[in-house]
Amino acid sequence: MIRLKNIVSGFMLLILSQSVIADADVEQATQVVDDFQAKLISVMKQGDKLNFEQRSAQLRPVLIKTHNMVRMTRAVMGRNWKGLIQEQKKQLITKLIDLSVASYAHHFSSFSGQSFTVKSVEKVRSQIYVKTFLVLPDDDVSIDYLLKKKGDSWRIINILSKGVSDIALKRSEYGAIMKKSGFEVLLAEISIKVENFSKD
Repeated sequence: MIRLKNIVSGFMLLILSQSVIADADVEQATQVVDDFQAKLISVMKQGDKLNFEQRSAQLRPVLIKTHNMVRMTRAVMGRNWKGLIQEQKKQLITKLIDLSVASYAHHFSSFSGQSFTVKSVEKVRSQIYVKTFLVLPDDDVSIDYLLKKKGDSWRIINILSKGVSDIALKRSEYGAIMKKSGFEVLLAEISIKVENFSKD
């Protein structure tokens, strides 16, 4: 009887510990999104003092910290990823970091009362889905983040704006370029996008 009670107690403790871990995971994943969005707002509020390069310099470290850019690049390339040599993979990861930073530095360049708000947080298998809104003076825009744990930390692995996956858009576009023109042309096309974003 005592042994049965011990087994039941151990089982309940296991369930409770798993619940605590799950809650901690949700909290940590949400904090990753909060930290990233807080930096975006901070850069926007400094809009009249910072140029493109300065905004990029502030955004790059937090993007690298909160995003799993290796996984995101691999997802963007799909089946083309295996055909790349290691040096090409490194080049592409760097280019996509440059592109992401440039895009944020371009689009989040001034402040007029914008804010972010979390709508909901859902755990889906081994991933966490944080749904947020960018609150604008005239309209709200849904920006949702899919996160997966890497080691002890949660990282963003996909972003959906108005329900449209950034990974899916890039995979379609870049896959077509790779098929038609190859890797070097793809790098050149991404460089052009970065250059265009830099024109304040």
